[in-house]
Amino acid sequence: MPVVVDGESLTIEDVVQVARYKEPVVLHESAIPRIKRSRSVVENAIKTGNVVYGVNTGFGDLSDVSINKDDLARLQVNLIRSHSAGVGPPFSKEVVRGMMLLRANALTKGYSGVRPEVIETLIEMLNKDVIPVVPQQGSVGSSGDLAPLAHMALVLIGEGEAYISEKIVSGGEALRKAGIKPLVLQAKEGVALINGTQPMSSVGVITVYDSLKLIHDATIASSLSLEALRGSRAASDERLHSIRPHEGQIDVAAAQRKILLDSEINQSHADCGKVQDAYSLRCIPQVFGASLDTIRYVYSVLETEINSATDNPLVFGEDGVVISGGNFHGQPVALAMDFLGIAISEIASIAERRINRLLNPHLSELPAFLTTESGLESGMMIAQYTAAALVSENKVLAHPASVDSIPTSADQEDHVSMGTIAARKAANILENTRNVIAIEYMCACQGIDFLAPLKPSEPLYEAYKTIRNLIPKLEDDRPLSPDISRILELMKSGEIIASVESISGPIYEN
Repeated sequence: MPVVVDGESLTIEDVVQVARYKEPVVLHESAIPRIKRSRSVVENAIKTGNVVYGVNTGFGDLSDVSINKDDLARLQVNLIRSHSAGVGPPFSKEVVRGMMLLRANALTKGYSGVRPEVIETLIEMLNKDVIPVVPQQGSVGSSGDLAPLAHMALVLIGEGEAYISEKIVSGGEALRKAGIKPLVLQAKEGVALINGTQPMSSVGVITVYDSLKLIHDATIASSLSLEALRGSRAASDERLHSIRPHEGQIDVAAAQRKILLDSEINQSHADCGKVQDAYSLRCIPQVFGASLDTIRYVYSVLETEINSATDNPLVFGEDGVVISGGNFHGQPVALAMDFLGIAISEIASIAERRINRLLNPHLSELPAFLTTESGLESGMMIAQYTAAALVSENKVLAHPASVDSIPTSADQEDHVSMGTIAARKAANILENTRNVIAIEYMCACQGIDFLAPLKPSEPLYEAYKTIRNLIPKLEDDRPLSPDISRILELMKSGEIIASVESISGPIYEN
């Protein structure tokens, strides 16, 4: 089903469907009247000679410079060209598709003063998979993500560079090959295209969507570790969590109970005399639960943001007025993405401690480094080094970007959000954490191998078999990077989660 853009009801799932899976996009007909009404206000201001920022003035510190009526279209083209000053590696096509959709949706709200043709061109590019090349670096997060969005807008006017058929070509060539007519910008349309938070929001949407999936995998992997380490199930008892009723904590404990059904391994140590486990096993609901609450909070912030008008100035068609304000400021997203990065990094931090316990024979009562010939063989020793390195890298990345600011535009823009940096960092932390969880899966399955013929709970045995169908038990030393990569791909595909839920039902309700 096509994703319908109406400026009001876009969901995070919609964005992922378009960005990742190339779902087609259509503009809702009901939005056309309000888009045209907003545009008429701009055109009337030009006719009457009213001074409107970004329409007939310069930008930033040049806002006091009046622009001749004959130069208004040229002003918009110059804006796009001059603001295309990004550097560094390009965003993924997935992220750029997301920002294109989000910009189209924001313009569709009808407060930007653009013609419908601007939105229709963006949507046509998405549907024909003409994706601008957009450098990642260059935005301070207000006035919006100027540089990234300018690179996106360059292609709309037949300039810049774009991907088409997996090749990078000039923007003009990409449009010609796709049969798309380059947009001829009119007054206000350039500033409307680049004044917004869509790049940081696109990165944020994809990251928070994948973070919810990560919680599922982290819950399964940690439960496999609990089985391999012969830990207690008592810490997920419903009575414990009902008297500290944080929603995430309650939900994680409930998820554990669904997948940590009684098992042969659990029965084998029923009378072992151990009173309690280490925190990395005992406090999974508390730690993961806090991260889950954070992910859900960020989810709600982004669902608000992606249906918001983030231009400057904003055009109110019903009132016939243009108001200059600060909706472009990325602070809501910046704070949320810093919080998300911290929350995800904690998932990796506690997972690395479980990995360490699995490999340490003094803590696990399993063979040292999960190999039968330790000394001659190193087993999974260095996998823990990798996890430790990723966790330490996350600690650096988790330092908040949003507490920083640096003045721009001759001090006219004297407080900025750094929201795009916060979003990019959170995405990097997510990828590092996925790799840590892949390592935990690998080590936990190896630990369970040493407990054979005893089996883990039925849902966890399905996860174990899914991994073992692709990754054999480590009998002799071999390079572990391919194993980690294969498990990571299983995680991204959702196969491990699906195998567990085929027995347990949904681990989390949302």
